[in-house]
Amino acid sequence: MAFSDRELLARIIQCEAGGEGDNGMKAVASVTMNRVNVSEGEYARISQGGNIRNIIFQPGQFDCATETIRNQYNPQNIYNMTPTEIHYYIADWVLAGNRLNEIGNCLWYLNPFKPSCNSTFPNNGSGTLHTRLGKHCFYRPTDIYSST
Repeated sequence: MAFSDRELLARIIQCEAGGEGDNGMKAVASVTMNRVNVSEGEYARISQGGNIRNIIFQPGQFDCATETIRNQYNPQNIYNMTPTEIHYYIADWVLAGNRLNEIGNCLWYLNPFKPSCNSTFPNNGSGTLHTRLGKHCFYRPTDIYSST
């Protein structure tokens, strides 16, 4: 059964940031929709004018969107999630066009599993550190991103 966009967002929010509180979940949802709506670069080509499913299932982007990581079963994936009211609320919030102000136009986030964030991400330098919120570091696009 194919999930609706709302269901996919609720599941990715729960899986990627379920332990990060409301703002952490809204931040992840904001980045996801920033990718869906960006007008240039890699994500613009992937979203093909706003396709949420293409962004979520783009290979190598969201660990939660895959059932295997490095040839090992990934039990923390969207198919094993059971979203609750808060996850659907945040999915509806972001689908209505809302974004967490602290995140701005960030296109990437990651949990570095350490106290500090790298100054750039990904490795090609297309993102620069914008802020840290909870355990996640958030990165906004540099000029390099438009040519990706």
